[in-house]
Amino acid sequence: QVQLVESGGGLVQAGGSLRLSCAASGRTFSSYAIGWFRQAPGKEREFVAAITRSGVVGTSYADSVKGRFTIARDNAKNTVSLQMNSLKPEDTAVYHCASARLGLGLTANVGSYDYWGQGTQVTVSS
Repeated sequence: QVQLVESGGGLVQAGGSLRLSCAASGRTFSSYAIGWFRQAPGKEREFVAAITRSGVVGTSYADSVKGRFTIARDNAKNTVSLQMNSLKPEDTAVYHCASARLGLGLTANVGSYDYWGQGTQVTVSS
């Protein structure tokens, strides 16, 4: 059974920072690309960032977060982090991490991910 558990969400003022963490168990973590997505009330789930599996160097970001967010993985700890700086009120959402299907690289397609965490709430006040 694959489990992904997010942590690190909270309430922050605009311009502040948060660091989200995704802890994985149940599969060979380093063999899978990992993505972060977010969903605001009344909106569809949208891609935020992704990182390739171990041994392949690569990251991808949505234009809306490029230059402000940084995704990284620690395979020894089976975790992927999302450092979020210069936060804006429009970043408010529930943030989910997800594990991509085996063999897939960087992808922003929700359907390319087969396991998802429950999410962590990020609220940015103006």
